[in-house]
Amino acid sequence: MFFKQYYLGCLAHASYLIGDEKTKTGIVVDPQRDIEQYLQDAESNGFQIKHVFLTHFHADFIAGHLELRSQTGATIHLGAKAQAEFDFLSEKNGNILEIGDIRLGIIETPGHTPEGISILIYDLNENSSDPKIVLTGDTLFIGDVGRPDLMASVGVTAQELAAMLYFSLREKLMSLPDNTLVYPAHGAGSLCGKNLSDETVSTIGEQKALNYALQPMSCEEFVALVTENQPLAPEYFSYDAQLNKKERQTLDESLLSGLKALDLKEVLTFQNKGYQILDTRPDQDFNAAHLKGSIGIGLNGKFATWCGIILNPEIPTVIISEPGFEKESEMRLGRIGFDKIAGYLKGGIKALENNPDLTESIACWTPQEFEKKKDTIFILDVRSPNEFGDSHFKGALNVPLNNLTKEFKSVPKNKLILVHCAGGYRSTIACSLLKKEGYTNIANLLGGISAVEKAYYNLIESNSS
Repeated sequence: MFFKQYYLGCLAHASYLIGDEKTKTGIVVDPQRDIEQYLQDAESNGFQIKHVFLTHFHADFIAGHLELRSQTGATIHLGAKAQAEFDFLSEKNGNILEIGDIRLGIIETPGHTPEGISILIYDLNENSSDPKIVLTGDTLFIGDVGRPDLMASVGVTAQELAAMLYFSLREKLMSLPDNTLVYPAHGAGSLCGKNLSDETVSTIGEQKALNYALQPMSCEEFVALVTENQPLAPEYFSYDAQLNKKERQTLDESLLSGLKALDLKEVLTFQNKGYQILDTRPDQDFNAAHLKGSIGIGLNGKFATWCGIILNPEIPTVIISEPGFEKESEMRLGRIGFDKIAGYLKGGIKALENNPDLTESIACWTPQEFEKKKDTIFILDVRSPNEFGDSHFKGALNVPLNNLTKEFKSVPKNKLILVHCAGGYRSTIACSLLKKEGYTNIANLLGGISAVEKAYYNLIESNSS
């Protein structure tokens, strides 16, 4: 049996290719939308991809099931409770797919979503009675379980899903042999849970011993535990979950229509029409100079997640990137289904060299400058509430970046505002949003609070102090 995990750090997403050496059949589970890596590995190993499984309708990215169907003719498999516009095989609890020396067994594991499934993988050459691997999707993570509140707006409550999750875990997954390898669909950094580990594989036995949500407790206690303190779900999650059910254009079709070079006049015309101008260059380059009114979200961080949180998928977007990174920018937007791309600025920021009146910059402060001016400024901390609770600057206001556009009124326009996060990525996004909103007297803290902590720890308040 061939088995490979693919981990996409930007979205903290894991997908899988399983291959049977006897029949040369390939199976892909929870693919990302850009599918070249699966096609290349299948070809190099002599596999033909014939099946693609989704463990559930993902909310944080667009899966590549339609792309694989288009490229390979693969059959799409979904859980029995799934409803979709495209043709698929419905997989109910206990279904078996046996191909050569591989057996796939279906377990219906609702809780994160109603249609969720987990997939048992048997290597029949090693053991035909016990599974070697379980692909748990977003039902069971390493160190956590799937949040049950993402579907609450479509007819089922978080409490109802949490109760389903309790029984999916205890009656099904926890009953598997302790040495069964656990491979989930997400890792640390995903907003599909609150306590995900950096590890990308574990065992059922390890999770029974270490995972907080698998410890002995009543269903009522479990429901309360997994529904509290979940991170705020971005609005694009519901958009993506619905798009994953639809018969939509493929990523190749989207890239074909969106990779259009635009001159500066065209970009400005689109901007005046209300199009979103997205600058994907690194933080330092955006801070140095950018088109007025553009939003800076660099490719060097959790680009897709923050684009999903900040941008509107229904409003066309124009890209400004480093030359040569236009396609990557659009492809990574396509991973979350943001396909309404009007084009990109030809020549990038250099197209503005002869129009300095169209550009602006963001002042960047070192920790030393911050220490000197700390008593005369308004400090805006755009980290999460948990990060702020752990440690923060004295007197700082915490407005998490994902809430900033809804809470501009809490940020004064008549003061010098120093914006910071942990390291500088989120604060650059925040500064661009503030600039777009009309704030002029702002500065960005280089290196974030982490840089100041090293030199001026006395400026920090923390739970331990």
